[in-house]
Amino acid sequence: WNAPLDDPEHAKNACRAALAMHASLKELNGQWEAEALGEGKKFIPIHIGTGLNTGKCIVGNMGSDQRFDYSVLGDDVNLASRLEGQSKTYGVDIVIGPNTVAQAPDFAFLELDLIRVKGKIVPVHIFALLGDNAMKETPAFKNLETLHRQMLATYRSQKWDEAGRLIEECRPLSPALKTLYDLYHNRIAAYLSVAPAADWDGTFTATSK
Repeated sequence: WNAPLDDPEHAKNACRAALAMHASLKELNGQWEAEALGEGKKFIPIHIGTGLNTGKCIVGNMGSDQRFDYSVLGDDVNLASRLEGQSKTYGVDIVIGPNTVAQAPDFAFLELDLIRVKGKIVPVHIFALLGDNAMKETPAFKNLETLHRQMLATYRSQKWDEAGRLIEECRPLSPALKTLYDLYHNRIAAYLSVAPAADWDGTFTATSK
């Protein structure tokens, strides 16, 4: 979005498209499962991860006589790719960068982590895109958002017992985030065994793309 034609809602449209893609995939998996059962075959669901980021990049036809494509290049493009790779780590469908959150504030987001992605030096706050504005305005999501924000704050303040308690309060509010809360539970257990460095600021350094 926003290339080759200007689109003032490019970040919002990216979020809408990502949510629509995953909603469509859920429907397709249902169809494929029914077809597989009808044919007596084993059903293997298709899963995808999506990374969204907003920033300056080069967009257009690029390449040579051997390979020529309409593509995108740039540091912010590379970050989007790294975010997609983290979807499996955090157990969420859509991982987005802070610039997208800033330009599409009406969607339901939860912060995932402060992470230094592979190949980068400066850490960034990354988020999960969970739903649209209708979801964002529900009392259930607002409650989860508040508890989740408190959990991250206590975790980064190294208040391990309080962070662990908040994790358990968050779990029943969103069972789909089990992988995320398991990840923080395991991190806390590790830090209780071996405390982080004195200059630890809550940043997690990713070792894989």
